[in-house]
Amino acid sequence: MSNVVAKSNLTIQILIGMLAGIVIGALIQMSYDESGDFVFSLLGINVSFQGLFVQGIFEVGGKIFVNSLKMLVVPLVFVSLVCGVSSLSDPSKLGRLGGKSLALYILTTCIAITFALLVALLVSPGEGFTMPTEAQFQAKEAPGLAQVIINMFPSNPIASMAEGNMLQVIVFSLLFGVAITMAGNHGTKIKEAFESLNEVIMKIVIIIMNLAPYGVFFLMAKLAATVEMEAFVNILTYFLLVFVLLIAHALITYPLLLASLARLNPVTLLLKMKETAIFAFSSSSSSATLPITMATARNKMGVNGSVASFTIPLGATINMDGTAIMQGVATVFIAQVYGVDLSTSDLIMVVLTATLASVGTAGVPGVGLIMLAMVLQQVNLPVEGIALIIGIDRLLDMTRTVVNVTGDCTVACIVAKSENELNEAVYNNRSL
Repeated sequence: MSNVVAKSNLTIQILIGMLAGIVIGALIQMSYDESGDFVFSLLGINVSFQGLFVQGIFEVGGKIFVNSLKMLVVPLVFVSLVCGVSSLSDPSKLGRLGGKSLALYILTTCIAITFALLVALLVSPGEGFTMPTEAQFQAKEAPGLAQVIINMFPSNPIASMAEGNMLQVIVFSLLFGVAITMAGNHGTKIKEAFESLNEVIMKIVIIIMNLAPYGVFFLMAKLAATVEMEAFVNILTYFLLVFVLLIAHALITYPLLLASLARLNPVTLLLKMKETAIFAFSSSSSSATLPITMATARNKMGVNGSVASFTIPLGATINMDGTAIMQGVATVFIAQVYGVDLSTSDLIMVVLTATLASVGTAGVPGVGLIMLAMVLQQVNLPVEGIALIIGIDRLLDMTRTVVNVTGDCTVACIVAKSENELNEAVYNNRSL
């Protein structure tokens, strides 16, 4: 009972931190003068709201919180994945887990972008839009498909961990875990050491989760103090369309898959995702939220550690359903703004490119814009059109990260149920 109360209190504290951050940030922005700041005198020293709060307290507190989460990503993925793979008594099980997970992630991404394109063509969010002359955006060059596949395999696993290249870390972890199972008694000693290390890392996750209300407060306060509402006026239709599609995908597509493929109550999953969703919304990063997503799948949904350790990190790396929805709507929006008619072959190319681009893309804030640049180039649309939506992409990025992590847990539950590795008593216990 005490654990239930503690978790309930943490959720309430996180919500209070988020709402307090929004209110205080908005009040600070309302106090700005024509210069976009508010300066007051304190003990004869001029102090600005921007310097003291936005770029000071909020920036520092938010960055520390996000960095604390990111700090755990590589060790958590490496250690938990090694533990999960080394605990598989049947080597063929690894192939089944990989095949099922990859198929489901690609399926949901295809559904997401196809649905987004169809609805965007129906609504026509870019019709009648006046193109601003100052719109500019410099996109980084996106790697080709061949390079993406090559980049999955590390030449230096230590460098991959230092750089946070998650696909390379996953590949090395899988190989290391398989080698442990093949090493006999020597491997058993290494496996026991990794299992102990995994318990220590999970304790660190709990420590950081207890600090979450403060971190969420800082992140939301800075966002509310810096977002210019005028930036939303001309593209309100685009914003609302992407937002509605994101919510629909989370509340319709995932529940249908969960109910039809795993015979599980989707409402239970959605209720248990609330804390993880707040983390994801605040950080805008699937990778930064990974420790929380992993803990939710294992402790609240009853997904066996060997399955969660494989499917969740893989999903944080390749599952970009929310980003795919944004790309579909944004492509149609930019095409209509520039007066370009997209052919059927163009639309098919958008679906294929966006789906393949999600593989190997880092789950960090703003990465969707880089992926969008590649999609636009494939259908000969001006990349400069990204500047039209960059002003509001931060809010949408936060929402689509929630969709992505929800998809990760959904796939983890489906795969676990198919492998008889799901504790349904834990899953159905809504008090957890």
